[in-house]
Amino acid sequence: MTRSEFENMAAHLHQIALKVSLDFFASIGRGRNFSYREDAEDAAQEAMVQLWRYCEHIDAERNVESLAFRVAKNCCVSIYRRQQKTVVDSQQSLDQHVFVRQEHDASPQEQLEAKDTQRLLSEAIEMLKPRERQLFDMRAVMGLSTDEIAEQTGIPKPTITSMVSAARKKVFSELKRKMRQ
Repeated sequence: MTRSEFENMAAHLHQIALKVSLDFFASIGRGRNFSYREDAEDAAQEAMVQLWRYCEHIDAERNVESLAFRVAKNCCVSIYRRQQKTVVDSQQSLDQHVFVRQEHDASPQEQLEAKDTQRLLSEAIEMLKPRERQLFDMRAVMGLSTDEIAEQTGIPKPTITSMVSAARKKVFSELKRKMRQ
């Protein structure tokens, strides 16, 4: 397939990739409080980039729509796995930080309070939307700068700043609410 043939089909292929991605993220998001549209759009865009890179190697007789479907689904799975890995890594980092603090200089009472605070913090972070959680973890847990986050995610720096700020506010307000109970 030539690049111009691909360009003629691109809008149609993007619609297929977006529908597959929306269906995928909607199905894993049911019952949870998060917006999956951003993830679906990211997956569809990633699928289109992959198809563009390899369009000259695609056999013209092959069903390109079926290929777009498969590539989009694989991109969805990859994005979902990256998000899950980020959650697990940030939780392990948070657990390690609290454990080190507890071991060195805390009384048994302080250790119990730290564990309770850790649990509340984990619950508050878990309530964030996946994209907010990812950016929050990258900034607060991994200690990455806004420039580093922008480089890794491709998200504009002002967007990162506002999303991390909003995520912090949500986490702190949820912590305050839980601590009052």
